[in-house]
Amino acid sequence: MKLLLVGGAGHVGQLITPYLKARHTLRVLDLAASTDPEVEHVAGSVLDPEAIRQALQGVDGFIWLAMRSAQGGMVTDQDIETIINNYDLNTKALHLFLYLAQEAGVKRGVYTSSMSVHYRGRPNYPGEDQVPLDSPSVYGLSKGLGEEICAYFAHWFGMNIIGLRISGPRKRADYLAQRRNPQRAGDGSYVYPLDEEDMANAYLGAIEAVTPPSAGGFEALFIVGDETGEEHDLSKAARLIGWQPRSHRLLTQ
Repeated sequence: MKLLLVGGAGHVGQLITPYLKARHTLRVLDLAASTDPEVEHVAGSVLDPEAIRQALQGVDGFIWLAMRSAQGGMVTDQDIETIINNYDLNTKALHLFLYLAQEAGVKRGVYTSSMSVHYRGRPNYPGEDQVPLDSPSVYGLSKGLGEEICAYFAHWFGMNIIGLRISGPRKRADYLAQRRNPQRAGDGSYVYPLDEEDMANAYLGAIEAVTPPSAGGFEALFIVGDETGEEHDLSKAARLIGWQPRSHRLLTQ
């Protein structure tokens, strides 16, 4: 399958690209070039309709990875730049891209959401459909609105999209170091690190789940490195895309 990684030159895109390219042909739409010279690059902004149209030519699906000014789910801190950056990418650019994607006949993809769509001070997360989208941060708020935009296109334009609410994406060395020396923040919160391979497997499972003959729609999934389910119920991800974190097994090697 040929996949378009929208904003694929960023942090998450760089982490998952080696795993995705082993299974699919990739193209990146980003102002910056991919760090992998083997990946096709379309230079352009996600706010540029012509760049989007060019990037969509000949692809079978997409993975939305664009983000700026990320924040956690515990803060209300914001300024004009943070507000503009988040709404430009997480709502306006996303709506524009999905409109042009369905127009081009590309109706299946994966949306990178965030656990920051939730207030992160709660002790547990019993299910994606039970926990409200109540983030205090402008990043989390706009990411949640992005999920609503995906649901809108699924309902009215027949698109098939899975949103991955990821948390704590880490390259392998950082993941192992954090797992071996876990530390909570001063407010008692803890961000479960998510290993690059576990994260990539979530994207691979999600893109397979939205391919025909699956019906159109939108579903959001927790993708968190909480393998014991201590705080997060990951059963929906297991059921819909066959995903569960596995990289914790490396800790015993």
